[in-house]
Amino acid sequence: MAAKSKKRRGNPLGRRGRASPGPNPIDIHVGKRFRERRTVLGLSQHDVGKMLGVTFQQVQKNERGTNRFSASRLYEAARVLDVPVGYFYEDMPGEVASHGRKHMQGVAEGPTPAFDLDPMAKRETLELVRAYYDLTDRQVRMNMVTMMRTLAKNDPDSRVHDRPRRGRPPKKS
Repeated sequence: MAAKSKKRRGNPLGRRGRASPGPNPIDIHVGKRFRERRTVLGLSQHDVGKMLGVTFQQVQKNERGTNRFSASRLYEAARVLDVPVGYFYEDMPGEVASHGRKHMQGVAEGPTPAFDLDPMAKRETLELVRAYYDLTDRQVRMNMVTMMRTLAKNDPDSRVHDRPRRGRPPKKS
């Protein structure tokens, strides 16, 4: 009698009992905020890794949301980056904040999160902000802001024209 070959049936939901659609959007947001702060401070992944006692590869994974920050590591990261722990959760889009594990089960790939489009998450923006604060003369900084506003106003594709005016309302005729 021929022996029946046993087919190994793995759990379709993976080792932890859930589908593996990728990083949790909350972990991605926390990693994004971590990366923003690290970049503003001018620290490399290697520098922060040394301060946290992990490799730069681990820092990369935390920043992408691939690996979650443990509570102790998030606390230590807040201390190293000189921010409160709550900083990492600030400005979280509503659809991310309401996103829980139950929404992830059975989803192969979710929609692109809105925070990927956030201009504040771009390295270019972070480098610009860091360079701005490196300027020690307040008047030079104010001149830079004025110049950037003028350039934006003269750019026909700029969204500056769609923004509400700040300050006093226009005088009535």
